[in-house]
Amino acid sequence: MDSNAPTAQRPSAPRVQVTPEISIQPPLSRRGNGPGLVLVVSDALDLGRHEKTLDPPPLQKWAEEGYAVAQILVDGGASNLPEKLATAVAELDRLPQCSGDKFGLVVISGQSAASSAAVLEAVRTHPKIAGLVSYGSCSDVEFPVPVLAHLPGGTGVQADGGPRAKGLTVHTYPTAARFFTIPAHADYRASAAGVAHTRSLSFLKPLMGGPYFDLEAIWDEHTRYEFADRSVEETMATMVDEPYVNHVPTLTGGIGRAKLTTFYRDHFIFSNPDDAALELVSRTVGIDRVVDEFLFNCTHNRVIDWLIPGIPPTFKPLSIPFTSIVNIRGDRLYHEHIAWDQGSVLRQLGLLPEYLPFPYALPGDGGESADGRQLEYRVPVAGGETAKKLVDENAWPSNEMIAFAVREVPKR
Repeated sequence: MDSNAPTAQRPSAPRVQVTPEISIQPPLSRRGNGPGLVLVVSDALDLGRHEKTLDPPPLQKWAEEGYAVAQILVDGGASNLPEKLATAVAELDRLPQCSGDKFGLVVISGQSAASSAAVLEAVRTHPKIAGLVSYGSCSDVEFPVPVLAHLPGGTGVQADGGPRAKGLTVHTYPTAARFFTIPAHADYRASAAGVAHTRSLSFLKPLMGGPYFDLEAIWDEHTRYEFADRSVEETMATMVDEPYVNHVPTLTGGIGRAKLTTFYRDHFIFSNPDDAALELVSRTVGIDRVVDEFLFNCTHNRVIDWLIPGIPPTFKPLSIPFTSIVNIRGDRLYHEHIAWDQGSVLRQLGLLPEYLPFPYALPGDGGESADGRQLEYRVPVAGGETAKKLVDENAWPSNEMIAFAVREVPKR
């Protein structure tokens, strides 16, 4: 396809610096417009990218989710926050790419009483704020809007720790520290940051009326470009600025746009057999994820770099149960975690023996019988039966492997 087609154009919207403390970032989704979100961040934080992760700073991350974002930098006491919030909201109201009349507020600042009071005053002053997400602090004062608090370990507050102010939801992250969502900070913790972000989306979207995207259509579009159209450019255009793919069993994929583009071009899209096809078995759709069970069906008539690297064609058919966890940020993919049973692949290709020598000594026999015969174990791996039973639970009996036993054979 023409790389200049609309679907191949990566979203790009220049950031506008309103004041030294306030910047406006239009949505970085393919849709190009979305509801307004105000991000309040401590001015002491490094808000740049960091080489240790592809996770972008909060301003870019929320813009990639499809929000028009106004970022406000504040000091430890969040001084003049109501006035700064008024300026930020006014700028969002004037922004053509900002839709809707409700705004979300996300605060990543400090834990001081002064900053909490300033946030409360700001929310009370601006009726367009529909919900508040707070990272690192939690107030027992009742806010006029629903509040979601993400608390790191060591705060002494538990998610189920007794009565809460009306409209307050608390999640705790025991292994995380204060600024666990800031990629360039020493506190950054990818797992906690990812879970917290998903929870924030689930909290804010119903309050603000979106933005909602057809995640199934986005994932199906991506796989169509991979397997049907076989277009590297169009495939990459469905992904965020810096995406990654991890095929768990073979450690293949790519981290970052440049490496992933090379992987798709040289080792994936054109490496797949012509008859490669996906058969969907089940699908679960979350606020920012699609989880699929599916069969990957093909004939092994070429070296498939990403699946069974280095193995010459056996010309045998393959039907492999796969699981994919796909994270979608806004209307573009961020990452894919793809898993399958590599043992089943090798068994179907006739490359995994039914029995293998048991390499350890058993109690009392040293691993060999008296006449020098060797102990072998039956490898607990199934072949094409795994695909049949995933589609139809009655297609193959259950628990046959439980009867597997070792055997003695002449020493090789």
